[in-house]
Amino acid sequence: MSESSLDKDQVEALLLRGPFHQWLGLSVVAVGEGTIELGATWRPEWVVNAERGYTHGGILATLVDLTADWALVSKTGRGVPTVDLRVDYHRAAMQGNLRCLGKVVKFGGQISVAEAQILDEEGRLLASGRGVYMTAPPKP
Repeated sequence: MSESSLDKDQVEALLLRGPFHQWLGLSVVAVGEGTIELGATWRPEWVVNAERGYTHGGILATLVDLTADWALVSKTGRGVPTVDLRVDYHRAAMQGNLRCLGKVVKFGGQISVAEAQILDEEGRLLASGRGVYMTAPPKP
């Protein structure tokens, strides 16, 4: 099923059905064929170390997973289950909104691969990763 005709507002409506996605402060900036750009609004609850003020790595891993997953929306029209995920951390994420870029590496009928980069407001790479996703059509 190809859903490339979905615009960013339609994709955002699908994404924000999830309360967790709402809590993360996600917004869809752009959607293309096999690509997505998300924004994530910083929250003080993301901080793991009060003295240093940096964001917990689990938030960055979540954003890598979500962004790679939703890069597949132009092909699937929906979020899809994660089969495997790898995340690399490049620098601490300090207070500030995040930019999340995702793209499809390989789309398959059963399993697909997508990757994501998480950037700070200055465009510095904070985390990157790649996921494997189950893209088989849902069973009736």
